[in-house]
Amino acid sequence: MLIDQVNAGRLHPTEAHRAGQNALRLAAIPTANGAISRKAYARLKEAGIDTRPLLEEAGLTARILQEPNVRFPVKSQITFLNAAARALNDEFLGIELARALELRDFGLLYYVQASSASLGDALTRVTRYSGLHNEGVVLRYTRHENAAISFRYVGVPRAGDYHQIEFFIAALLRACRHLTARNLVPSAVKFVHHRQHVTAEVRALFGCEISFGAAVDQIIFPAASASIPITQADPYLNAILVEYCEEALGERQVKAGPWRLRVENALVPLLPHGKAHLAEVCAELGTSPRTVTRRLASEGQTFSGVLDNLRRALANRYLQERDLPISQIAWLLGYKDNSAFNHSFKRWTQSSPSQVRSSGANTGC
Repeated sequence: MLIDQVNAGRLHPTEAHRAGQNALRLAAIPTANGAISRKAYARLKEAGIDTRPLLEEAGLTARILQEPNVRFPVKSQITFLNAAARALNDEFLGIELARALELRDFGLLYYVQASSASLGDALTRVTRYSGLHNEGVVLRYTRHENAAISFRYVGVPRAGDYHQIEFFIAALLRACRHLTARNLVPSAVKFVHHRQHVTAEVRALFGCEISFGAAVDQIIFPAASASIPITQADPYLNAILVEYCEEALGERQVKAGPWRLRVENALVPLLPHGKAHLAEVCAELGTSPRTVTRRLASEGQTFSGVLDNLRRALANRYLQERDLPISQIAWLLGYKDNSAFNHSFKRWTQSSPSQVRSSGANTGC
């Protein structure tokens, strides 16, 4: 299209180059089809809540959320879901949206699973084609002593995402139960983010141990679950749908994103264990300290700066949980004791954590 406009004399070559660069930049931003955000938006409207400030916070508009075929950045979806949860006073909004979801709303992704031969095949399909719905979270299916789906963030910060990831895992469990017509109970469910309390309803939904502050976002099934047949299996339809999915997938290629984000996402699960060191991050990323340092420098960043900013952002989020002791917040952020945490917090805000919590202020960390 750009070439046609240049040839027609409607676009100066310099403008064409700039437009092309912008197009490439936007293409590298992980996007989502926004189905989760649209469900949340509908709930807000039903509750009579003014959505304008929430949309503005996320960089979205009502028109975007009213157009089902418009994609937008995954980061905007995470921000909007967090804002919607606050407005609705719904601590587990993502899970509630998953419970109310019509599974067929997943469209092609649902039907390619529903026509698969077994649950293992369905999990293989959702792992490969999940990017059609959300490019910022990559799924990995492994089958050894168990059958597990792991979630990894690409080009999007993991820190701060509560509702989107909880939606994904709850919706995946619902789909597995529906497709097999069995009340499958996972062996375990794990989330990287922290939660102080879990409601009885959430525990009943999963029916298994739920771990927060884990090293990885993951849902694990017994190994034998992979062999359970899908009730609506159709090998001929599945072959056709796989072809469609492969074609659509080929049109969407997302890069790993800035190194700052890659380092930050590696740091999040390491913090509570006191392992937030460059060597540990390099081991997670499969590269050398020299490479990471050089890559961060090219983005105007340093490892210590990324770590400090991440701790600052998480501190603000944790302080909003009134029942979470400040000593535990210090541990979650990887500090050896309260005094070290207090020192950093005063450097960020000129106040102590207890002063900020008692005032009810949001530090904007």
